Amino acid sequence: MDDAIILEHISKQLGGREILKNVSFTVKQGDIYGYLGPNGAGKTTTIRVMLGLLKPDSGKASILGRDATENGDARQKVGFVLEADGLYDNLTTHENLDYYCQIYSVSPARKRERIEEMLRLVGLWDRALDKVSAYSKGMRQRLALARAMVHNPDILILDEPTAGVDPSGQIEVRQIILDMAHKEGKTIFLSSHNLDEVQRICNRIALIDRGEIKLYGELDELQQKMGRGEVVVETTEPIAEPILVELQSLPEVSVQNRKDRTLILSMGKGGDVSGIVTFLTQRGVRIEQVKRREASLEEIYTTILRGAEQQ
Repeated sequence: MDDAIILEHISKQLGGREILKNVSFTVKQGDIYGYLGPNGAGKTTTIRVMLGLLKPDSGKASILGRDATENGDARQKVGFVLEADGLYDNLTTHENLDYYCQIYSVSPARKRERIEEMLRLVGLWDRALDKVSAYSKGMRQRLALARAMVHNPDILILDEPTAGVDPSGQIEVRQIILDMAHKEGKTIFLSSHNLDEVQRICNRIALIDRGEIKLYGELDELQQKMGRGEVVVETTEPIAEPILVELQSLPEVSVQNRKDRTLILSMGKGGDVSGIVTFLTQRGVRIEQVKRREASLEEIYTTILRGAEQQ
C-alpha cells in the first residue's frame, strides 16, 4: 500500500463551532508531510482525529488502510509527539522508555536493544540514568521523539516538535526527524508554524485555514507554479541598457527587475529560456547562472492566506 494516511471528507464540530470542514488529503508512505496553518485553523483537531482521540462527525480517517477511529491496530502503527511531551519528570530517561515499551508490548528480548538504539539516535544514551526533570526543552523534545519511536511504528505524527526549542536544539530535532525518515524509513506527518523548517525537510504539504484545506501537493511543484514562471539570470557584469531594451521587445518576455548583475524575467507560455540564453550570449553577455525562480514557502503561505481573507 502506497498510502500511509488518508483523510476523506472529515468534518468536526466542537462547542457548536465547525472546526474541520470537509478535510481531505493523502500522505504517501515515505513522505515528510508538512501541515501548515495559523492558530485555530484546525491542525490539532486534525491530528486528534488521525490518532483516534476524536471521532469525526462525518468522513473517514485511515492509517495504513485501517480505520483510525475504530481500530486499535492502526494506533499501534503510529508514534506521536504532541504539545504535552508525555514524559515523567521523576523517572530517568531509561525508565521513561522502559515504561512506554511496556505500554506498547515491546518484547523483553527486544526492549533493551530498542531503548539503546533510540537513545543513541537522539543523542541521549550518555544521559540514560538522568532524571528527566533536569532536562532542557530541547532534550525533552529529543527524548519525546525517542519515546514516539520506541515501539518501531511505521508513521510518526509530530505536533510542533520544535516549539520553544532554541535554534541549536531546533537543528538537532530537525536532523533527528530526517534520520527517522531516511535511515529508519518512517513516514512523518509534521504540523508546524516554522515555515523555514517545513521548507527544509518536507516534500509535500497541506495548508489549512478556518477548517478548510486551501492548498496541498508536492512542495517543489507548488513552488515552481507560484514562482509565476520567472527566470533569474546572473551575469558577470551588468547588462547594457540597449540590450535590455532589445530583450524587452521580445515576445513572451518581460523584464521584471534588474539589480547589478541579476536580471529577473517573466516568461509567457511561449517563452523559451534557451532562446534567452542564446540571445544574450550572441550579444557578448557572459552568463554565470540561469535558474527558474521558485516561490518560497513563506510567499506561498502568505499569498494563500491573504486570498482567503479577501474572500
